Amino acid sequence: MNEYELKVYEEVEEWKRKLTRRSGMMNRISKKAQGKINELIPEKVHEVMTESIKAMVKATLFGSQLTTNKNQAHALTFAERDVLAEKKISTYQKTAIIEGAGTGAGGILLGLADFPLLLSIKMKFLFETAAVYGFNTSEYGERLFILHVFQLAFSSEEIRQNTLFEIENWENRKKVLVEMDWRKFQQEYRDYIDLAKMLQLVPGIGAFVGAYANNNLLKHLGETAKNSYRLRLLQKAPEME
Repeated sequence: MNEYELKVYEEVEEWKRKLTRRSGMMNRISKKAQGKINELIPEKVHEVMTESIKAMVKATLFGSQLTTNKNQAHALTFAERDVLAEKKISTYQKTAIIEGAGTGAGGILLGLADFPLLLSIKMKFLFETAAVYGFNTSEYGERLFILHVFQLAFSSEEIRQNTLFEIENWENRKKVLVEMDWRKFQQEYRDYIDLAKMLQLVPGIGAFVGAYANNNLLKHLGETAKNSYRLRLLQKAPEME
């Protein structure tokens, strides 16, 4: 590793420590409460939600609109990739803020529309970040990796640790992983963003909450994506020029 890669290695290790740190008491209480609520929801509703989110994510993930330039970052150094990734994060944060403020100010109907719109923004961001770090998103394995990055960002402590293991060992794990656990995927995502999205529907504060929540969600996703791809590049460091 060169000097810059050693710096990145230390930053990625710190990021991993933050990810695996035990959740605070309020987060654990909130997760238990959400678990109880999920138990009260009829199974048919869970099935409908699972299929809806599965269809929504697959349409976005495998849609032709999410093709990226495979050679976009071919000639970039590691440091240049990081700079470009930070610019992508900033750009998509601004997009999410505008979208959240607009739908939040529009009342319940537009507030509900925020869910698929924000999901599309997040997926587009992940595709572009993968390209920045030189990964070919036309490959199924790379699209599956994108889902794991998404799940790593928006999940509970237990799922987060399992997903981090998958990402750290991706070259081996991708050979045996063929499909997501869609029920778990949608439930974890819903539980993670429920409070922010419900407050976004409240008249008078919806626009502010929508902008604030979307900004933080994209910032968090950006950090997760950047470090996930940095981790993979570090694992390939001996192969890099």
